[in-house]
Amino acid sequence: MAAENSTGALFRVLRSNEQSRVTSVELFFDLVFVYAVTQISHFLLSRFTPVGAVQTGLLFLAVWWVWVYTAWVTNWLDPAKAPVRLLLFGMMLAGLVLSMAMPRAFDDRGLWFASAYAAMQVGRTLFWALATPAPRRSARANAIRILCWLSTSAIFWLLGAFAHGDQRLLLWGVAIAIEYVSPSVRFWIPGLGASTMEDWTVDGGHIAERCAGFILIALGETIVMTGATFADIDWTEASVAAFFCAFVGCVSMWGIYFNRGAEAGSELISRSSESGRIARSAYTYLHMPIVAGIILTAVSDEIVLKHPTGHSDLNTVATTIGGPFVFLFGTILFKREIRGILQLSHGVALIALIGLGWFAPGLSPLALSALTSALLAIVAVWETLSLRSKPEPHASATSA
Repeated sequence: MAAENSTGALFRVLRSNEQSRVTSVELFFDLVFVYAVTQISHFLLSRFTPVGAVQTGLLFLAVWWVWVYTAWVTNWLDPAKAPVRLLLFGMMLAGLVLSMAMPRAFDDRGLWFASAYAAMQVGRTLFWALATPAPRRSARANAIRILCWLSTSAIFWLLGAFAHGDQRLLLWGVAIAIEYVSPSVRFWIPGLGASTMEDWTVDGGHIAERCAGFILIALGETIVMTGATFADIDWTEASVAAFFCAFVGCVSMWGIYFNRGAEAGSELISRSSESGRIARSAYTYLHMPIVAGIILTAVSDEIVLKHPTGHSDLNTVATTIGGPFVFLFGTILFKREIRGILQLSHGVALIALIGLGWFAPGLSPLALSALTSALLAIVAVWETLSLRSKPEPHASATSA
């Protein structure tokens, strides 16, 4: 213990058979991302065009990446230590600037957005590198590798901020591509080479709990958008029915993710000798479509609440079917990673959603929302019943 403290004063002290809990300051930090997720939804609603969808996707990738990188770093650094807390408070300030600039990130606030994002990514990693003592050679080398990659992407973020229109989108696309490709090449840089999986050993339970918390952030944003929209419209039979459908869909998504899926993931990664690999695949990458699906569903709920009758236009169909589809697609891959099997209920629902897309333009937004919410509810109930009838298969997934 003394040796651990002397070689890493700001690092968590990991004990065998005991996982680190998510701290209150980490949850406090997450509050900024409740606002960020809301801004993403509003951005898509205000720019519902092909270009607007691409821009929204880029903003979402940036928000997710800056959050999940912070989750990784606070898995190693101890948020109970004052310097680490100050780091998180500083990132909260930058995160607020990033979120406030988001609606006009492709207009006159591009520099604010890019500067805040680059400051969060580079600043946090630089702090991690400086906080890592010399005896922790592999950890310090890992931090330096990541710092080099994020500093390179920061150049493109800032160049894009001074560009306009499609050129800004292109430069920011290059920046986000650099950041997403870097883990696949294990952050290779000349001189230090590439990182190893041993460099990415994490407290698996903590990572699982942090990502489950972000799912709750996205679901909470859905509830907030639904409640705020419903409060401002006339309460007709159609709008009340749309509100009920939105609520059922939200509860069903919670059940699909948390009904032993999140628990199984936490147990698997906590026991695994390859916690870094699982954290990278199951939580860093495969959680992205889960969160994106929830955000798309929140957008759909607002559209349907405001216009429940008539025929469904392309935007309504894309979000009302696309939201549950992307969510279930991410969930089935996540559960495949942690359980070693493909969930039959999820696969059937995905096929049903594809089929529903054929008839969707002829349905009213309310009818379409009712059908997709019913599908999500069926999946949640189906999985609950199937899991009660057989033991969890994640023991075999661990050995695989």
